[in-house]
Amino acid sequence: MTRAEQVVEDVGKSRAGWTPGRLREQREAHGLTLEGAGERLREVARSAGLTVPAANFQTLWQHEQGEVYPGPHYRRAYCLLYRATEPELGFRHGLPSEKTRMQFTPSAEVHNGAHLLAVERALLQMAPGTEDTDSEMLQQRILDAWKRRHTGGDPNRPTLVLVGGYAGSGKSEFARFLSQLTGWPVLDKDPITRPLVERLLTALGSEPNDRHTAVYREQVRPLEYQCLLEAAYANVDCSISTVLTAPFVAELTDVRWMQRLANRCEARGVSVAPIWIQCDIDTMHEYISFRSAARDSWKLQHWDDYTASLNPDLCPAVPHLVVDNRLGAAISLTDQVRQVFGTVF
Repeated sequence: MTRAEQVVEDVGKSRAGWTPGRLREQREAHGLTLEGAGERLREVARSAGLTVPAANFQTLWQHEQGEVYPGPHYRRAYCLLYRATEPELGFRHGLPSEKTRMQFTPSAEVHNGAHLLAVERALLQMAPGTEDTDSEMLQQRILDAWKRRHTGGDPNRPTLVLVGGYAGSGKSEFARFLSQLTGWPVLDKDPITRPLVERLLTALGSEPNDRHTAVYREQVRPLEYQCLLEAAYANVDCSISTVLTAPFVAELTDVRWMQRLANRCEARGVSVAPIWIQCDIDTMHEYISFRSAARDSWKLQHWDDYTASLNPDLCPAVPHLVVDNRLGAAISLTDQVRQVFGTVF
């Protein structure tokens, strides 16, 4: 068993609310054999752009019997296959927000009610993080941008969206989801800066995957964020709505830093909308273990030391939106939006 598989199994054994029998109930309700369910799971995962699970009948049987807790991509594929949430499939207890049922929104657009319902359910995951935050403003802008992608024109001001959160919280997934809805470009810190960061760390006598020493924090990290912001300003100067994604832990909690950013954007008629992705320690551990990125090796080897430096209750010091992705709740909904639309994106 690999380290990642062991982590998933250990998490599953302690997962509150895990009810394995529901998977069998769903499969039988859909008239599928174990072999048939495995084939459908592979198809769904492939079409959704997920890592395709092996999904052989032995593994599915182990899931249904409670012998093995399904990993992240298995759970996402199950949710897509059965058009259900993780709590509905018995993977865990539901969060309060997952118990909310929405009404269909009337629309004269060519998209049907299922499209609107899927988008609205996902966007409602962005809740005000402070009382002075207007969550409906950004939600409406995203909806308007989506509706107008094929009709041209957007009456709203351009928006710079900052999606922040700890490693493994799901911020990159959520940023891509917003981009797919709106057509706004995504600037992700890691792909933009990683080659330069690794070469610079090596030149400074550190390891290329160092993300925890003073060398990285003091000499490399500031330049990393400067590169990301300069790329963003190139779009801001052209009044192009853009989604930025990075941890932004120090930046979103620095009122002066945020004010400087807001002032520069305001001078060009661009709004700034910070979004914080809230996640729990166990889920972040699972995600980080599953993606097996070299830059995460120190975190996994020194997990207790790393998590001691995290504040699960951290939130930006400025008006912001918060996405509750504890137990992967928000990402599961974005998966289902992608499935509902199929090739519309």
